[in-house]
Amino acid sequence: MATDDAGKQVRLPRAARRVVSLLPAGTETLVALGAGDRIVGRTRYDDLPEVAHLPSVGGGLDPSLEALVALQPDLVLAFETAGGSRIRARLEELGIPVFAIAPQDTTDIFRNLERLGQLVGRDAAADSIARHVRAELDAVRSSVRGRQTPTVFYVVGIDPPMTAGPQTFISQLIGVAGGRTSVPDVQALWPQISLEEIVHRQPDIVLLPVGKDSAASLARLRSEPGWRELRAVQQGRIATVPADLMNRPGPRIGEAARRLRQALHPASGATRP
Repeated sequence: MATDDAGKQVRLPRAARRVVSLLPAGTETLVALGAGDRIVGRTRYDDLPEVAHLPSVGGGLDPSLEALVALQPDLVLAFETAGGSRIRARLEELGIPVFAIAPQDTTDIFRNLERLGQLVGRDAAADSIARHVRAELDAVRSSVRGRQTPTVFYVVGIDPPMTAGPQTFISQLIGVAGGRTSVPDVQALWPQISLEEIVHRQPDIVLLPVGKDSAASLARLRSEPGWRELRAVQQGRIATVPADLMNRPGPRIGEAARRLRQALHPASGATRP
């Protein structure tokens, strides 16, 4: 039995053997646990080579219920939105257990790692991964100790401007990597911030998560009114990080912290652990 991020207890008669994962972070966690062979379905956004051969059920929030049910899963990992998992009730009516995931901070990430280990019978592997990831984070934290800590605006959205609040795993990883959020007084997890307020705060670094077309994302940020008035933008203090890595709160957060350190303290990245 495990309690998910919706506060619901999920009971399985035995370790799950046929899992459909509707979020890439869950897929990556299962693969890291050595349970990749238990995954029978994925979303179109999963890009791990270990699951490339598996059928896609569509999007994580709007999967094809028919395709999902046809895979005969004994567990579905679903993203828990503010309004609840959209498909949970329908799946549970069919007798398919759903484990909802909505990690907001690093504590949630480690807790879900432990819970998924329980659900697939890989408790020892979950403990080992957790120790390894914590060691990775400690190594990054130690490598930037004593350095200046620039203020960072992490761009979740350009129009409207959105960022990661101080209680999110993103801001926590920025702290591990030797930076600090430029919005420490904001209570919301993923707040909209006016451009006037961003300009008023003048962050030292603008951190932009990018996909394949990073040049287009950078060009847009540099040309948008308001954004182009930031000194960090004018002086070339825009750093990029891989969006897929940063947006997946799972077992690769140690790697994410290293990429953040490289972005915030580029002189240290090549020589530090």
